[in-house]
Amino acid sequence: MGERARLTATDLRSILVDDGTWEPWDAPVTEPAATSDGADDAYAAELERARSRSGSDESVRTGAGAVGGHRVAMVFGEFEFLGGSIGRDAGARIVAAVRRATRERLPLLALPASGGTRMQEGTAAFLQMVAITGAVTDHKAAGLPYLVYLRHPTTGGVFASWGSLGHITWAQPGALIGFLGPRVYEGLYGEPFPADVQTAENLVRTTVVDDVIEPADLPARLSAVLRLLDRRDAAGPPAAASEVFAQSTRPREPEDAWASVLATRESGRAGLVDFLAQGESAPLSDTGPLRFSLSDFEGHIVLVVGYDRSAQAAGELPGPRHLREARRAIMAAGELGLPVVTVIDTPGAELSVVAEEGGLAAQIARCTVELISTPVPTVSVLLGQGAGGAALALFPADFRVARADAWLSPLPPEGASLIVHRDLDHAGEMASRQGILAGRMAAQGMIDVVVEEDSDAAALSMLREVIARHLSTSPAPDRAARARVPAAVAR
Repeated sequence: MGERARLTATDLRSILVDDGTWEPWDAPVTEPAATSDGADDAYAAELERARSRSGSDESVRTGAGAVGGHRVAMVFGEFEFLGGSIGRDAGARIVAAVRRATRERLPLLALPASGGTRMQEGTAAFLQMVAITGAVTDHKAAGLPYLVYLRHPTTGGVFASWGSLGHITWAQPGALIGFLGPRVYEGLYGEPFPADVQTAENLVRTTVVDDVIEPADLPARLSAVLRLLDRRDAAGPPAAASEVFAQSTRPREPEDAWASVLATRESGRAGLVDFLAQGESAPLSDTGPLRFSLSDFEGHIVLVVGYDRSAQAAGELPGPRHLREARRAIMAAGELGLPVVTVIDTPGAELSVVAEEGGLAAQIARCTVELISTPVPTVSVLLGQGAGGAALALFPADFRVARADAWLSPLPPEGASLIVHRDLDHAGEMASRQGILAGRMAAQGMIDVVVEEDSDAAALSMLREVIARHLSTSPAPDRAARARVPAAVAR
């Protein structure tokens, strides 16, 4: 776990915001809220001490500034002011800032550091979380980005409301992040909360948080994302519907199937990371078997959701939590009006007691539904291995492309051999019999374009070109196309 560092709002703002661009939005607090139990004098004294200690008149500061030249609205938590707790005035300040960001069509970045609701104000303060959540919901409904950077610490009602609603959620290394603060837990239950659970790093592992980013690295990561989001609507006029996709859909011969399966398993084969490196991309999550990035396909900014070869080769296979994260990413793309490109390259989902109890089958089904139902254009890329439900969950799309040696099957060929022959010796035969190769799928209408380039670099470049050409036709989402089945089965 990284070292915990508590940065003040001023410290973080000086790291993040371009010099000379900060515009504060806060009106002064002239009449602080009274407490729910009438102990106004005691609470007033606490507020005065908090103002003196923190140099702030409340637990949040809001405004707008440029990050790498991109103007963005920001809400900074100030933990030195009563533990960053949210009361009436802090809540009203956040709501006002969110509403202004929505009116001005600005992306919004929340940087909370808070113990949650302000206990001195009771239920009235607690319900501020509803008001803030409503404002954030309206901001997102307007198609505007809402980004979150969770700082040390973020707990309680803040984490359970506006701290957990980001299209993208990053966190400070080593940050304490959780619903119930460890001191409260120990006081209520008489034992300490288990170590290393409420940490930024663990929440990345469990896919609650997208990535851990050092404060010093935040400006570059944020600027890369904002640069691409700013270009969402900047693509040129639609191209004529293309009949000249560069490659044919010639099916491979059946005897090539097992050789193709082995080729997709080679350690040096290009994968998701190489596919993204072929164009300008900004990673949103950068660890684990399932990753997300924004990427520019010749002026079309899309959200890429894909499986990473290296993480899976190291033994980290996609499980229920990763598919829940995929659903969240696809939903965010729909809210932001971003086309979705899925990249399929997986030996299969995690097979374990934990995965079963976590609802793996249900998450595969729900991810499939999310992809079929999303209101934005979709493209799926069969890049290499496509084994089982993990592959199926990312396959439905308006438009489907594949490398010629890529394949899709209910199980790896070895698994099919075990079921049919009760041994592993017939894996090659099963690969040929099942019609798993991209070319065979194209002949049956399941794949639209097969790219047949020998080198990794040429194949990846051609795949991106084909996707860009497709997006240039301004396609409308097509649920029927997403759910299509082989022609032989359809008849």
